[in-house]
Amino acid sequence: MKRREFLGASLALAMPSLGVAQSFPNKPIRYIVPVAAGGGNDMIARVVTERWGRMLGQTFVVENQSGGGGVIATQNVMRAAPDGYTLMQGYVATHGTTPATRKVSYDPIKDFTPIGMIGATPNVLVINNAVPAKSMKEFIDYVRKNPGKLSYGTAGQGSLTHMTMELFKQETGLYILHIPYRGIAPAFNDLLGGQTQAMFPGLAAALQFINSGKVRALAVTGPVRSPALKDVPTMEELGFKGFDAMQWYGTVGPAGMPADIVKRLNETQIATLKLPEMREKLAVEAVEPMPMSPEQFAQYIRDENRRWTGLAKARNIRLEE
Repeated sequence: MKRREFLGASLALAMPSLGVAQSFPNKPIRYIVPVAAGGGNDMIARVVTERWGRMLGQTFVVENQSGGGGVIATQNVMRAAPDGYTLMQGYVATHGTTPATRKVSYDPIKDFTPIGMIGATPNVLVINNAVPAKSMKEFIDYVRKNPGKLSYGTAGQGSLTHMTMELFKQETGLYILHIPYRGIAPAFNDLLGGQTQAMFPGLAAALQFINSGKVRALAVTGPVRSPALKDVPTMEELGFKGFDAMQWYGTVGPAGMPADIVKRLNETQIATLKLPEMREKLAVEAVEPMPMSPEQFAQYIRDENRRWTGLAKARNIRLEE
């Protein structure tokens, strides 16, 4: 009898979670975007969740929570109930560069459940046209012959544009002065005006200036050449092994989410990313879809965190709150 009672009790405990998984989702899902409305990050979230919601038969409510370099939104998601009804579009800043360069009140690995990768866009090394270099080799030679004379702009201290150039400097041993700006637009203004000579922006921000001939592209990050810049080699091709730093976007939830709900979310997200129109929609921000399983995405986040934490320590990049 005791054995029967034990089995009955176990089944009774298991049934509610089974019921939740089978009926999920039965109400709208909050999808928090850790930046202000209107930018590329926000656009990606809205394009993906609109179609993802159709797959799930439920609505996603996109909620922008900017501030603190993504820290405010990230903290709110970390504290939410792990029931699948609060998700966030994590990206390279929230789970890579920000925790690597400053003290934050969350653990990018332990405090979140990875759902899946959405996609990524490469960074591209661009130079002002006054710099007499047509290739990476010529650019490196020019910097070495002009020590202390070149500077590079970024979207701010600790941003991916900053960290990617610092990775490049670490790999080459070059000295190029860092000039941080409050955003990528003023950084580009000074690059175009010749006040700075180089930059490592995301491809989406750089493409219009490359296509119009206002700056020269020397190389892109990422494992393969970008479809938008087929003639520009990757850093890997040029001998920079493992130099695949990218601006990536994915979905995470609070730690402790039920595995069956994570599975349902991941499978429907992957199906969404494979829709014929998704590649074209994401290409507006030069993003290539990169569907992954939760396990693959978890490993990707760990690798990114390790990469940027190691670089921040090596280059002594530490920002005050």
